[in-house]
Amino acid sequence: MDETALSLGTIDVSYLSTSAECSISRCKHSSEEWGECNSRPTLFRSATLKWKEALLSRKRPFVGRCCYVCTPQSRDNFFNASIPSLGLRNVIYINETHTRYRGWLARRFCYVLFVQERDVHKGMFAKNLTENVLNNSRVQKAIVDEASEPSAPGSFAQTDPKAINKVKKKARKILQEMVANVSPALIRLTGWVLLKLFNSFFWNIQIHRGQIEMVKAATEMNLPLIFLPVHKSHIDYLLLTFILFCHNIKAPYIAAGNNLNIPIFSTLIRKLGGFFIRRKLDQSPDGRKDFLYRALLYVHIEELLRQQQFLEIFLEGTRSRSGKTSGARAGLLSVVVDALFSNATPDVLIIPVGISYDRIIEGHYNSEQLGKPKKNESLWSIARGVFRMLRKNYGCVRVDFAQPFSLKEYVNSQSQKPVPAPLSLEQALLPAILPSRPNDTVDEDTEASLPNSRDITSEPFRRELISNLAEHILFTANKSCAVMSTHIVACLLLYRHRQGTDLSRLVEDFFSMKEEVLARDFDLGFSGNSDDVVMHAIHLLGNCVNITNTSRNNEFFITPSTTIPAVFELNFYSNGVLHVFIKEAIIACSLHAVQSRRCRNGTNGPSPGLISQEHLVRKAASLCYLLSNEFTVSLPCQVVYQVCHESVERLIQYGILLVAEDDQEDVSPSLTEQQWDKKLPEPLSWRSDEEDEDSDFGEEQRDCYLKVSQSQEHQQYITFLQRLLGPLLEAYSSAVIFVHNFSGPISESEYLQKVHRHLISRTEKNVAVYAESATYSHVKNAVKVFKEIGVFNQTKQRRDTILELSTMFLPQRNRQKLLEFIMSFMVL
Repeated sequence: MDETALSLGTIDVSYLSTSAECSISRCKHSSEEWGECNSRPTLFRSATLKWKEALLSRKRPFVGRCCYVCTPQSRDNFFNASIPSLGLRNVIYINETHTRYRGWLARRFCYVLFVQERDVHKGMFAKNLTENVLNNSRVQKAIVDEASEPSAPGSFAQTDPKAINKVKKKARKILQEMVANVSPALIRLTGWVLLKLFNSFFWNIQIHRGQIEMVKAATEMNLPLIFLPVHKSHIDYLLLTFILFCHNIKAPYIAAGNNLNIPIFSTLIRKLGGFFIRRKLDQSPDGRKDFLYRALLYVHIEELLRQQQFLEIFLEGTRSRSGKTSGARAGLLSVVVDALFSNATPDVLIIPVGISYDRIIEGHYNSEQLGKPKKNESLWSIARGVFRMLRKNYGCVRVDFAQPFSLKEYVNSQSQKPVPAPLSLEQALLPAILPSRPNDTVDEDTEASLPNSRDITSEPFRRELISNLAEHILFTANKSCAVMSTHIVACLLLYRHRQGTDLSRLVEDFFSMKEEVLARDFDLGFSGNSDDVVMHAIHLLGNCVNITNTSRNNEFFITPSTTIPAVFELNFYSNGVLHVFIKEAIIACSLHAVQSRRCRNGTNGPSPGLISQEHLVRKAASLCYLLSNEFTVSLPCQVVYQVCHESVERLIQYGILLVAEDDQEDVSPSLTEQQWDKKLPEPLSWRSDEEDEDSDFGEEQRDCYLKVSQSQEHQQYITFLQRLLGPLLEAYSSAVIFVHNFSGPISESEYLQKVHRHLISRTEKNVAVYAESATYSHVKNAVKVFKEIGVFNQTKQRRDTILELSTMFLPQRNRQKLLEFIMSFMVL
């Protein structure tokens, strides 16, 4: 076990904190951490210990490898066997050894010497951006078109030189906001300031040396690099530039929302490489498309890529308010893809980036999750935030750079693969919710709308390509995010020990859950003795956790706070570990749905305790579709059914699900031997649950029957997994109940407020099982799903959307079936 401790602890000594704010022991690598703590079986260790015994001797998992299906050549580039063993380092730990000088003065002024030696100069950045953009033929045409627009209905278009000059001035004014004017001197100064600030309110900022080496190798290709990080905090903007600056990598141009275009602050951002874009491109007073702004933005990005500049784009568009990765908004990414299509650059290297915080500097987003409008940023709010940060400690930060991959290779691989267009949510879910609905001709209409070839000039293929690319990037970035100590502690307190637990038991479960995370090839953003790390996490969670001293053995008793804001905050941090267990949680909830259905129907199929594996996989796939706006369980190049089947196999491997050997139907090759791309069901190929129980599906292919282990530890583990999805399912079911009394038509914004007030009211009256089910993000995603599966028809009126019930869900019985479908996955 000593070797295990060393292999899992390949961390730079600079990882150790110099902060004195917390009285907790500094993180250390201890053989006790991996060899002790065996006093009694815990939830996770008992469930999977036998399977993991052979895995505990392996090294820390190396995350972020690119897809071997879509980018096999890139997977071999920039990577070698020694990369994973390079270990971690703390970026903000700087001393004289990081400079060329030694001695007392070097130690005293090491920060100044360090930033002075960084390689940053004016020649690295773009030149003549504004003039090059204005002289571009596309922008010139957009200027003429706007100047030629008729001033009144029925009037003739004119190309008055005065009108053209007026539009040119407008275009130049837009570019003044859009174009960054990078200052190397200010980058150095900001680097020194950030070293001071980050050391004052972060324990450490960890990066993996091997990942940085891959990024450095990518910069030598003389191609533009696009960094695409997850977005959790305003610090994200500065964090990436700071890390690259510390490693002599050119600072990227950062796409920021114009909500940050604040006097003084905006000047600083522009000189550090930030450029401001509208959060909505079409903001003209008459609501029409602003073709001039679109042309300027497109050509600006194209010009940056032509000059081989690096870009930083936040695909989510805004900070995640839930702690989970939000859906992609691929507007700027589409501009990058179009620039590649137009040969503005021979290729582009894509680098997804995962960022994890022990605690975000914003603390939480409770105000917005409670339905209050977002406060606009101001210079005063920024200054107040900085002063607040200086008085607190926010723990550790972990940044993971995924392996760079070629955009050109990805596009070529997509154009060569005969992959059908993905099913819409309505096509995928409605047959499962309403199995007796009249058959329609969705298949024919859908296939008619698809392009005959996967040509890059085809608009449907282009849209599908960009959507899949965005999903690919976000999935990789999210999988690269390290799990922090606060994530695990918050998750355990909410979904394992909601009524409280002894500190010693919490530490044991923390240790075991940490092992589970590593066993699933996800990395950790901490190391050290579990006792110290748990106390560190409890300290950072602050008022969300209550600590009392019990008379029994003079031990501390830890309980989560039950106030709505505290539960919302714990849920935010708990969601940082949700992606690790999400597939197994989906299987666990589907297991409950299948079992409860069999109990109600009393079928004449196999033994009551047996479950059809194919039926279980199909149920799990339907739940994946239902919750597709909450998270992504698979890459676009994977089939949801295959991913669900592999998750079932993992639970069989754990011993939680047992194969009933006597009840196999061996008629044709095993399910795992089927071509999964051929198994993607047509929209009308779903069977109802009644058909599943007595069908001759086993005659078509070999089915496998399973039974659930009845051991206490396995049952506890299944319960834990089911609780992870409890808040989501409760939010969706409560939203469906609210649909029963729908009186429309009604604007979407007003309807969202009404549903949210309904969920908050349930929580305040202690009706809700999970208080965190009432977060505003859950309400938004639930209503979005209802629109996508056809519960609501939507029409655009000015800048709002009007909702009304579709004819399919006007009958009360169909709304009841939707409720029963969602409730079937819930464990009450």
